[in-house]
Amino acid sequence: MASEKILTVCQYGGDFVRNNDGSMSYSGGDAHAIDIDSKMSLEDLKSEIASMFSFSDEPFSIKYFLPRNKRTPITISNDKDLRRMISYHANSDTTDIYVTKISESRMIRSDVTDSGTFTNTDITQLANFNEAEQIKICSDWDNLITGVGQVFSTSNNFRDALHKYAIAHSFIYKLVKNDQFRVTAECTVEDCPWRIHASRSSAKQKFMIKKINPSHTCGKELTRESHKLASQRWVASVIKDKLREIPNYKPKDIANDLEQEYGLSLNYSQVWCGKSIAKKELYNPFEEAFNQLSWFCDRIIETNPGSVATLHKSNDLRFRFFVAFHASLYGFEHGCRPFLFLDAFSLKENRHLKFLAATAVDGENDIYPVAFSVVDTENNETWHWFLEQLKSSFTQSRAITFISSSQNGMEEELPKVFEDGFHCYSEQYLIENFQNEMKSSWTQEVKDKMIHHLKSAIYANTVNEFNECIENIRSESKEIAEWVLGTKPETWSDAFFKGLRYGQYSSVAVEKYNDWLSVGSEPSVLQIADTMRCSLMELMYSRRVSCNTWTEALVPSANQKVQEDMIRAHSFALVRPIGTVFEVSDESTNVVNTETNECTCRRWQVSGLPCIHALAVIEHTNGCIYEYCSKYFSSECYRIAYSLSINPIPDVGMPVCTNPFQFSSACSLRARRLAGRPKEKPDEPRIAIKRPLRCSKCQAVGHNKRTCKTEAHSE
Repeated sequence: MASEKILTVCQYGGDFVRNNDGSMSYSGGDAHAIDIDSKMSLEDLKSEIASMFSFSDEPFSIKYFLPRNKRTPITISNDKDLRRMISYHANSDTTDIYVTKISESRMIRSDVTDSGTFTNTDITQLANFNEAEQIKICSDWDNLITGVGQVFSTSNNFRDALHKYAIAHSFIYKLVKNDQFRVTAECTVEDCPWRIHASRSSAKQKFMIKKINPSHTCGKELTRESHKLASQRWVASVIKDKLREIPNYKPKDIANDLEQEYGLSLNYSQVWCGKSIAKKELYNPFEEAFNQLSWFCDRIIETNPGSVATLHKSNDLRFRFFVAFHASLYGFEHGCRPFLFLDAFSLKENRHLKFLAATAVDGENDIYPVAFSVVDTENNETWHWFLEQLKSSFTQSRAITFISSSQNGMEEELPKVFEDGFHCYSEQYLIENFQNEMKSSWTQEVKDKMIHHLKSAIYANTVNEFNECIENIRSESKEIAEWVLGTKPETWSDAFFKGLRYGQYSSVAVEKYNDWLSVGSEPSVLQIADTMRCSLMELMYSRRVSCNTWTEALVPSANQKVQEDMIRAHSFALVRPIGTVFEVSDESTNVVNTETNECTCRRWQVSGLPCIHALAVIEHTNGCIYEYCSKYFSSECYRIAYSLSINPIPDVGMPVCTNPFQFSSACSLRARRLAGRPKEKPDEPRIAIKRPLRCSKCQAVGHNKRTCKTEAHSE
């Protein structure tokens, strides 16, 4: 490479434009081509550029973009930077560099135009630091927060933009509220009025800034205090893309680049830890996908025939891992109601991994895990892939109801894969958004009352019941009532929803999965998958054993509910006008059709169990109650759901083989024993059985031949 040359397009006088995807492009100006090789010094390059554009003695800077990364321009400030740039583009036919003039005293930053265009002097700005130092701040971050109405795709994107904005404007903030639905931050300086609040928009699609007080009275200055925001994880997020391009990116070079590009003077330890985090996020799951998960997929299919285990790997260090055991699939299709909760969450001990899960509910309303996936990113593409794997795992075709909290991309991708499926929002998700719309001036009693009205609207079986709940909300706030109506009640209220939820509105699966996966250390993808397998093995076995003692036709919870409702139904008056149609009167009059299993109160259709009006009819006609209940509440279906077992997979541990391209199933996955004496005894030491001492002469117990006194007594 030392003797080769790179054809370089040198551009000056144009504008940097920020694109919608966050990347930057250069528009306008003049362009000239020059040859650069690794022997050229920075001074020689600057001399040629100055002659090319007829510069006099004005100072200027030179910048470039990394391959496949158009988000952050990199400054060439010394010969080493120049050689590094040449090395990055060694396989490219041409490369582009951008020349920016600098005034003698400072970099001049002009304001951003309405069109989103940055002038050619809008890259960095100099500020005084202890009267002896000048620091540059990346002005790309100056305008990441623009004001009320600005929209972000997720809460994480908003937090990331806020973090960079605070660094660019040199102030420290603290998060007052911080979750996936709302984020509130304020300046840490006492009495400073700066404050910002963002939450999900009413359309439930984007994260929007709702309130902001942009004024600072704290006399903020660019001090080293602002560098507290540059945490190790933040450093990892900044250098991750560059580290993907340059695996041997040294901490010293990282520190120099952060100081040149962002004005942050970080010590070696901070940078080293940030690089370690970035490497772990980039390479560990990908390497594991090569040397562990491929083997594990084969072992799952081998030991559990009929199971689905899929691993998708890409060249850009992305992976997706999907597992659905045959026992779970069979139990869901033959013994569980046709609806699934879709959940996504970050693992407590390994937050750079995302866990996706499809969870059913058995006849006892306990969670029934069907399939799960571990991915490195949650977005439209990963949800589409997960849903495709899920659909291909099923052997039966039936309309499935999906309940979710509208995770990133899932809502858009679901109808593309399950065309005949139904989707609705979970109760918990709706209530959390509802709380965000409430007025802060309301008392807790009023808030609780409003939440009660919303829950009643969710459980409403008829349109009249739903409208009554909305009017109760409207009596307190017309704005919130209109907000509720704008959230598409057909996706969450029983009065309008076309699918079947069988009385299920929110999932507790995330809490259960987190309990299972809390291993006390940062787990690998293999450990996550095998921990899930072990938990499912125990779950299937324990519930299969418990249901063997049941004697009733219905599962215990359903049987108890039917018996309690039967007592209430004794006092109802019945009229039988025609065939299987009955009129039942209590406080109101309802019509029951025992042939179609319908009642005008709609509780029978919604829950799958006969309502009190239907029970009155069944008792009056001496019918068998169990024949009018959904089969999914029968003890038989419950036993079918847990009839199969998940088989063990031997030799699951950490791999001894370290070469990801030479790994095979022959490599042992047993964990290596650490050197040295164990610090603690095993939790369950093997019990040693000591045989009693027996004499070989007299056969008595308690002594041996040498101490035997039998001969002495005989003599």
